[in-house]
Formats: sequence, structure tokens, C-alpha cells
Amino acid sequence: MVGTMVDVTDATFETEVLDRSTEVPVVVDLWATWCGPCRTLGPIIERVVASTGGRVALAKVDVDANPSIAASFQVQSIPAVYAVVDRKVVDGFIGAQPEQVVSEFVGRLAAEPSEADRLVAEAAESADGGEALLRAALELDRDHEGAVTALARILVARGDADEALALLGRLPETPEIRRLQAEARLAGQHVEVTDDGVDELLAGLLERVRTDDAARQEYVDVLERLGPDDPRTAGYRKALTARLF
Repeated sequence: MVGTMVDVTDATFETEVLDRSTEVPVVVDLWATWCGPCRTLGPIIERVVASTGGRVALAKVDVDANPSIAASFQVQSIPAVYAVVDRKVVDGFIGAQPEQVVSEFVGRLAAEPSEADRLVAEAAESADGGEALLRAALELDRDHEGAVTALARILVARGDADEALALLGRLPETPEIRRLQAEARLAGQHVEVTDDGVDELLAGLLERVRTDDAARQEYVDVLERLGPDDPRTAGYRKALTARLF
């Protein structure tokens, strides 16, 4: 999603709304060209969301052109407005509303960033990764997800696997956390996962996974490192299951 507002289609909903909502709250405005109240409400929502300075994003959905999205929200009437956070609907309203109501709705999503948030944002702009800033953020908020993951990446890159794993252990398990943990373990074992060498590496590990716990963990870590989008991952997961069971 570029900027704070985008027109979303059935084809782009997954990326532009659900995936984006894991990074920033997304307000979904369901409207149609024939809907008078929609034309009144639309500019109000756009203005209020723009005023958050990027802390909230806006997705505009023409329900006539995108029936699948309308169906997913079980829309009975429009305008209908929903707030999506971490891929879940957390708030919403139906019908045109005055600007004050819209401002309160968006304001609940657009909490001011904390000092730890600001330090993490500053670190992201730093040429050296901002390790000192990230550590300062963690002094303020020990379990700040952005600071933990950003610092863990720095530690993994320089081979400080134990500290990276200790940091990541503070957070609930997610696909990103699993991947970073896998990368940390592989870095600690000085295992390099290269595109032209991964098949040989996995084939060798597969021969040992039944009786060697370390080989089994390394095999799984390599698959996490490859990620679900790599065309080899599914096949190697099936091979592991077949070998173990």
C-alpha cells in the first residue's frame, strides 16, 4: 500500500488490507458510486486518516466492482466502515457519520507512538542499523516487538546467536519469529544456506533426521530459512514426514 490510501480490489485485498494490517491499522471504506451517503462520508474519512500521518491506512472498496470483499464483511448496507488490525476486524460502523465520530473512530486506532516506537523508527533510518537506539528502546519496553526483531537481525548478521535467541524468546511465536530463530541457530552453527547448495545440504541431513536430533533441528531450520514460498519447501517437508513416520 503506497501512502495512506489505496483503492482495493478482490485481487489485491489479501495484500493491501490483510497483510498491511499486520504493520498498521487499516480502515476499510465500503462504498458505491450510486450511494449518496458514501459520497458524503468518503472525503471525511480520507481527511481524518490523512491527518494521522501514516499511523492509519485507508482502503477504499467499490462493492459493486468487488463482490467478494463485500461478501467477506457480510455487508448489508453502505457506507460500511471497518477497522482491521492484525488481519482481524476490531471496530466498525454503518452509515454516514459526522466528522467528530469518524475522528474518534480513527483516533482509537492511531495511538501516538511511544518513546520506544520513536527510537525504533530512528534506528531504521540509521546507516549502521541503530543498535544503540534499539537497546535503548528495549530499556524502555523490554518486549517491544520492533526493537526485538530489529536487534535480533543485527545479532544474527554478526553471529551472536545466543543473544539473538534469548531476545526472540521474549516474544510469542509467529512465522517471522520462527524464521529469525532458525536463522540464529544456523548462524550459531556456521551453516550457510546458499541457493546452489541447499539441495545437497538437505539431502545429507535427511539421512540422519530419524536418529539425530541436531540434524532434525537443522533440517527444519533450513526449511524455515527457505520460507513457504520457496518451491522446494513443501517437497522437503513431505520428505521429512515420510522419513520420521
